[in-house]
Amino acid sequence: MTEILICEIICEICGCFSLINSRSYVLWFRSVQMKTEIISHIGEHFQEYTKYQYFIEPSRLSTGAPIPSPEKPVEEKADILPLSNGDHILAERNPSLSTIIKNRRSQRNFKTNAITTEELSALLWATQGVIESGRGYSLRTAPSAGARHPLETYLNCVQVDGIAEGLYRYQPLMNKLVQLSTGSVIKQLLTSAGLGQHMFNRCAVSFIWTAVIERSRWKYQQRAFRYIYLDAGHVCQNLYLSSEALGLGCCAVAAFDDDAVNEIVGVDGKEEFAIYMATVGKI
Repeated sequence: MTEILICEIICEICGCFSLINSRSYVLWFRSVQMKTEIISHIGEHFQEYTKYQYFIEPSRLSTGAPIPSPEKPVEEKADILPLSNGDHILAERNPSLSTIIKNRRSQRNFKTNAITTEELSALLWATQGVIESGRGYSLRTAPSAGARHPLETYLNCVQVDGIAEGLYRYQPLMNKLVQLSTGSVIKQLLTSAGLGQHMFNRCAVSFIWTAVIERSRWKYQQRAFRYIYLDAGHVCQNLYLSSEALGLGCCAVAAFDDDAVNEIVGVDGKEEFAIYMATVGKI
């Protein structure tokens, strides 16, 4: 009844006196209320409705659906850049693991010096390096729920010796980079999408991680939306530790405009979407 009275007042103010209009406003009013309620408690809803007891539908795994590909296909005629063996590069470093963990800090101020292709190879190996692979799965340097590895790694290379400035995607099974675009515009776009955080302009390379949700959803249904963020945390911590081992600075970035970052890397924001970023450079 209160809703009707409120909507009749709105109609009177707007010059809409018909009962039909007032009922339309009731529906509108209720939809706004519902959306406001959902948004104001979205974290609690997410936590509640990704619990296992809500999974009534069988998973795609249990129904025999095909296994999603562990990495995106390489576009025809794409420029492909081979990388070094990052494992060997990190193995040559002297700091102990305890020293690396103790000294790890988020670094936001970078020098303009370039990092080497070997250093970039080591960072990529540490975050998504393939240790073993089989039909539809791979075991990598960072753990992933069910070995599904839903993350894709995009790089904006700004100052990397031997690599033209531009946007790339890492192909972990091939240990190669696929060039997506060239030019300096991406760092400005990332600075804007990163809410004005100027590390994107100053760093040697930016990491952008997206999730291809079907890789995890195939096995875990809606619970996959929990796991992708845990996976991203594992990967980024490896980036921090490998950066520290190489004497580089690293800073994770979670504050960004999702839609803008999705557009920058060319994903739809539904089946593949940005979930985490980081910047790396000389300090």
